[in-house]
Amino acid sequence: MDTEQTVSTFIDFFHDRGHRHLTGDTLVRPPGDSVLFTTSGMHPLTPYLLGRPHPLGQRLTSRQRCLRTTDLDEIGDGTHLTVFEMLGSWSLGDYEGPQSLRWGHELLTGGFGLDPELLHATVFGGDSQTGEDTGSLRTWQELGVPVEPTVEDNWWSNGPTGPCGPDSEIFLWTGDGPPQGTPTTDPRWVEIWNHVTMRYHRGEDGGLRPLSRPSVDTGMGLDRLTMLLQGKRSVFDTDTFHPWMTALPPLWGLSDESSLRLVVDHLRSALVVIGDGVLPSNTGRGYVLRRLTRRALTTLWRDDPSRTVADLPPELIEHTRRRFRQTAGVQQVHTVLLDEQQRFRRLLERGRQVLRGSRFSGPLRDEDFGYLHDTHGLPRDLVTTLLRERD
Repeated sequence: MDTEQTVSTFIDFFHDRGHRHLTGDTLVRPPGDSVLFTTSGMHPLTPYLLGRPHPLGQRLTSRQRCLRTTDLDEIGDGTHLTVFEMLGSWSLGDYEGPQSLRWGHELLTGGFGLDPELLHATVFGGDSQTGEDTGSLRTWQELGVPVEPTVEDNWWSNGPTGPCGPDSEIFLWTGDGPPQGTPTTDPRWVEIWNHVTMRYHRGEDGGLRPLSRPSVDTGMGLDRLTMLLQGKRSVFDTDTFHPWMTALPPLWGLSDESSLRLVVDHLRSALVVIGDGVLPSNTGRGYVLRRLTRRALTTLWRDDPSRTVADLPPELIEHTRRRFRQTAGVQQVHTVLLDEQQRFRRLLERGRQVLRGSRFSGPLRDEDFGYLHDTHGLPRDLVTTLLRERD
């Protein structure tokens, strides 16, 4: 089952159960939103999870592209991505958590064909403020799925205040032999789907107030799901990344797996951000784009400064444009990348010249980093990279 078949199986399953498909999927948040980019499938639905009626009704499903910068240091392993897609389903005051779990089990074992013997679940075990999630616990027991109660790992919140509630996570065994242990004791149990029952609103005083209309919010990472369904060890081994992982190693001689994955992730993410109308800048969304592009270029130039994004095959840009359903032209996106590369080359040369000065011959202090940033436009991470290059 390739990525698009995976998506259609998910969307069709919930459509047949009365869920309306949300089509808005841009990364860019509307004016007034405190977050620069969409970070999860539920993000655009926050007002409706708090009680506002949704124009499409109480049952919804979506395929939402997301961007997170919190895991940038993890990029290069087998599961983390900067830009990714989430599959989600929602009950806005309609059915409750146990029904969501039963449908989840049905889709995973029937629609996706996963072996039910390889599933494990976790549920909220209760704390000093609220009791155990007995509804979810009984549901998994009725379905014959092993279940493990936890506390912190199975309580979802959107921050220190706001909507929150117990969640139940579904895991798949990825080990070579029979399942062993539990999700909290063996890392070969990989989380694939999270079902949150939003029952409360946490106030400024830390207290919990029951919501007048509890909702259910589920989220599943598309790339991770596809990886598991295709029996791969890494998201970079799936059909989505096949064109990138095939084209870039011979193009730039990238043999180190971690570096290759970082370049693929960051350049691909940059293409998606540009495709959603963002341009590089020193603040806000543009700075995130600039950081992604320059991290990729720094990795590319570490072994060979002659490497250039001018060589990036147009087919990869077109593949990414189609994958994320974007309208920006290939040449338009390519031009933005090339312009940013030229700016970065000029900034690197200026930085090298400045750092040759006697003032910076020894260890740098915080005030030195501040001066280099404010006077010469050299951010701390770039200065650190140039110092390593010099040494």
